[in-house]
Amino acid sequence: MKLRTIIVGTDFSKGSYVALELAVDIANRIHANIHLVWVCKEKLLFSDDQNRSVLNLANGKLNELVEKHQPKMKDTKIVPMIINGKVAPVLAEEAEKYNASMIVIGTNGASGFEKYWMGSTAVRIVQEATCPTLSIREGFNFNKPLEKIVVPLNMTTNSRQKLPVAAKMAKYFGSEIHLLGLVENTNHSQTVNIYLKQAETFLQKQSIPYTSVFMQTNNMADEVLGYAETIAADLIVITTEQDKLLASLFIGTYAQQLVHHSRIPILSVHPTDIDTIAR
Repeated sequence: MKLRTIIVGTDFSKGSYVALELAVDIANRIHANIHLVWVCKEKLLFSDDQNRSVLNLANGKLNELVEKHQPKMKDTKIVPMIINGKVAPVLAEEAEKYNASMIVIGTNGASGFEKYWMGSTAVRIVQEATCPTLSIREGFNFNKPLEKIVVPLNMTTNSRQKLPVAAKMAKYFGSEIHLLGLVENTNHSQTVNIYLKQAETFLQKQSIPYTSVFMQTNNMADEVLGYAETIAADLIVITTEQDKLLASLFIGTYAQQLVHHSRIPILSVHPTDIDTIAR
């Protein structure tokens, strides 16, 4: 059987260490190798000596991480990689090159190397990647089982297309899915309720436990985050491109708010990514 691949970006921050911990757990469940990538931004290096010093330091840190986490891998491996370039394109290209199941990144970026994952960089990774991207903040409690997955559904055409990926994660971890139907306009209530019923039928056929909630809101991102925190959710699965004509607007508002502000891991899925984790 062909092994899957997970791309893990690291900047040697606490957030990226948490991301690697979760990636190891996922890799063991889906039988995947991990490519642990540090991106060298050449423009930050001013001399050959500095170049060698930073590369040696990065290489040493990567090897330390491999030495620490490889024993936790059941029958796959962690491959350390140093690649020159810009973070988002590099991770997206590596994911496409290896047909990766997902990219996993930390989003706090508080490190002595670079604040790689904070701000727009994390959003660019989500936007450029051709596979789902799992973003995790430093404060995530890795020791808590992944028991509850929130799947928001709204009026947009592609909203339901995240459900197969969420279902795969639920099966891997034995999780319960919380369907959250959201409308800003009551005229859309009937359509979103139909989407909820379709999602419920899908989960029933998959024998995945679920709950279903319908809400009207003026701010979908705030409602999703508030609901997820109220139920102590462990993962939120979102679609990153609700409307191709409005992709840049969407990634700059709803998805960006969730990726930037959620204390709960966010799994961002393009509508075309629905089969990637199942590979």
